[in-house]
Amino acid sequence: MLHDLTVVDVGIVGASGFTGAELLRLCAQHPDLDVQLATGDTQAGAPVGEVYPSLAVAYAGLTFTPYDVAAAAGLDLVFLGLPHGASQALVPELLGKVGHVVDLAADFRLQDPSLYAQWYGEAHTAPELLTEFAYGLPELFRDDILAAAHVATPGCYPTAASLALAPLVRDGLVQTDGIVVDAASGVSGAGRPPKPNTTFCTVDEDFTAYGLLDHRHTPEMEQVLGASVLFTPHLAPMNRGILATCYARPTGPTSTEALLVALRTAYVHEPFVVVMDGSPSTKATLGSNCAHLTVRYDGRTGWVVAIAAIDNLTKGASGAAVQCANLLLDLPETTGLPMVGVYP
Repeated sequence: MLHDLTVVDVGIVGASGFTGAELLRLCAQHPDLDVQLATGDTQAGAPVGEVYPSLAVAYAGLTFTPYDVAAAAGLDLVFLGLPHGASQALVPELLGKVGHVVDLAADFRLQDPSLYAQWYGEAHTAPELLTEFAYGLPELFRDDILAAAHVATPGCYPTAASLALAPLVRDGLVQTDGIVVDAASGVSGAGRPPKPNTTFCTVDEDFTAYGLLDHRHTPEMEQVLGASVLFTPHLAPMNRGILATCYARPTGPTSTEALLVALRTAYVHEPFVVVMDGSPSTKATLGSNCAHLTVRYDGRTGWVVAIAAIDNLTKGASGAAVQCANLLLDLPETTGLPMVGVYP
């Protein structure tokens, strides 16, 4: 860990994508993180404020550059905001040259390297480095993060589903087989590059399921929960947000009140988790690093229903990365992170 620092020099590799832009936004309001490097191969040479006018006032002199490990060497911390597979090539050359790495992709999330070939269609190229990374969901794995030098932050869907379900699983309140996660994401979750299925005319006035039975986030949820999960993601016609509705069978007699107590007890000291009686909404989490949760027991059908709402780019990606960076750097965990959503 780094101690007694007033300025932490950081780099963002893949800064021109949506998660990179969100990292830039969060770092701009962070009192200790100073962005020295912002790479974006597709936007190399372009000023940050030209690609993202919302960032112009904070980064008037910063330009996107091609990735070069020599430019990153010596930085206190590097965020990797790259597509899956790219981090595996960069991490081996970064370790030892930078203080900490926080990877936002899936490359170092899974403990079992064989799962990459099964779910991502290609073998992991640096399996010996998987143990170097803690899983970056502080509410569930804070001790692991504090003991590590590097972090792999969770996917947006697993963040929402895991926060909703993990206390119920850990307390033995729900069965670990046959869990169903039905979740919807805003279109920003698909990334910045244009795709035929994410254009305005395709997404507007539409709601569709995808990744049927084989979405890549499934093994991540199963690893966190220690349970079998049937996961169905949906694309919603909104920019940002995740709403996860999760179903599980109780292990014994229970009630809505008892389940709410379990969630509230698990998260009573967590600054970024709100357990509510009402139904969470994505709008309420917009731009914040908070997760809004609730749970119900339906005595008629015998199902437990746990619901989580997050902003997929903040708590589901870049906000979680900054939260983990704060822990790695021995800074207060909430530093620089918004807790209040933007509304309306």
